[in-house]
Amino acid sequence: MAFIEAVMQYGFLQKALLTSVMVGIICGVIGCFIILRGMALMGDAISHAVLPGVAISYMLGINFFFGAVFSGVLTAIAIGFVSQNSRIKHDTSIGIMFTAAFASGIIIITMLKSSTDLYHILFGNVLAVRSSDMWITLGISLIVIAAVYLFYKELLVTSFDETMAAAYGLPVRFIHYFLMTLLTMVTVASLQTVGIVLVVAMLITPAAAAYLLTERLWVMIFLAAGIGVVSSIVGLYFSFTYNLASGATIVMAATSIFVLVFLFSPKHGLVWKTLRVKKKRASLV
Repeated sequence: MAFIEAVMQYGFLQKALLTSVMVGIICGVIGCFIILRGMALMGDAISHAVLPGVAISYMLGINFFFGAVFSGVLTAIAIGFVSQNSRIKHDTSIGIMFTAAFASGIIIITMLKSSTDLYHILFGNVLAVRSSDMWITLGISLIVIAAVYLFYKELLVTSFDETMAAAYGLPVRFIHYFLMTLLTMVTVASLQTVGIVLVVAMLITPAAAAYLLTERLWVMIFLAAGIGVVSSIVGLYFSFTYNLASGATIVMAATSIFVLVFLFSPKHGLVWKTLRVKKKRASLV
């Protein structure tokens, strides 16, 4: 009740709650495609690769959205270029490029006199979210949801079978980079909430939990978005009530939901699978 009263009373908490909910939704939506494509490492790469863009934006005094999107997309292109034009495999290319981008971001940060805001970019502080951050998150959320809705069939086909998608004449490579751009935008929207270090958890964990609950993509997307929202609200509650780091509590809430699904999912839950195996063995005796 105290948390609800605080939400009704304090403007900063209302902005934090709205921003957290929006981030939970878009992370869950994009995370579904990241998981189905086996690109969890790519999600981690992009989330770290935005750091130099964010740092340069702060240094130049411009909105970090522009620098973050630029450096994230540039890193995604560089990863694809290296893996397609050498013997280096895709995962190795990811490891090289995203660590180089992250390291360059750290170097730029050390050159700055004040790194207070950049600390929040790394680890998140949704309770300090500004109105401008909330509106940017809303804008990104609308773009991402509209893009997924409009290009759902193309994303569906390329996520499950790129060879068949290419045979149908779909621009597979363009769709890949289009998805990477959406991923970068979602990462930027998540910076103030969970930070660069933990954003990959919000991309992967709710979608992974949803993946264990259904085999239909559209249901998975709604479930992942719902789990993201619940995780954000629960995490924000514990963050505000017990004065804990907002990003970490939101991620732990999502992880707790995943553990429950992992154990008790009707079809894939470990507990039910164990019981079914025991029942089958008992029937054979």
